[in-house]
Amino acid sequence: MTTSFLNLASARRTIYALGKNVKISNQEIETIIKDAVRFAPSAFNNQTVRAVLLFNKRHDELWDIVVDCLGATITGVEAKQKFLSKIGAFKAAYGTILYFTDSSIVKQYEQQYPPYASNFRDWSEQAQGNANYAVWLALHESGIGASLQHYNPVIDDAVRKAYNIPENWTLRAQMPFGSIEASAGDKTFIADSERFMVLS
Repeated sequence: MTTSFLNLASARRTIYALGKNVKISNQEIETIIKDAVRFAPSAFNNQTVRAVLLFNKRHDELWDIVVDCLGATITGVEAKQKFLSKIGAFKAAYGTILYFTDSSIVKQYEQQYPPYASNFRDWSEQAQGNANYAVWLALHESGIGASLQHYNPVIDDAVRKAYNIPENWTLRAQMPFGSIEASAGDKTFIADSERFMVLS
């Protein structure tokens, strides 16, 4: 039996060709993202995920920061052009979500539950994955494409300064989103025998 969720999950893809032809308002996008993060599960319901939504010039600024922080480390004309083209594609998107983990909450739970202390950092990463995926699906359902990028920790200090990010928020991912200007290619899968075990 195929459910509506599985239909949505199978249709969600990493979209690199993103544009600004979004058909819903910023307020609607904000509501979608907030609800998806809010309802995503976290260990002990400790809600460690934080998100910053960037639109317009604040979105552009983020990708300029990436170029400033990484551009000097890339040598060779061809490699430089490839890098700038890739970042330019992210900048061409409609907006970006910055995902953070509130490290103060992680530390609080490590102290509050000593037997599980070594797990809370891993569990906060699971919460990130849950939130990232929930937002991705919700955006796709609204006709908006996205990809998930990881330029942290190289850009962390510049991002913190540019957007006045609290010291206890640790950057974990960046999600540019926008109109789907070109579909993704076919998705491939490893064999079920390599991925699953069914015991009875």
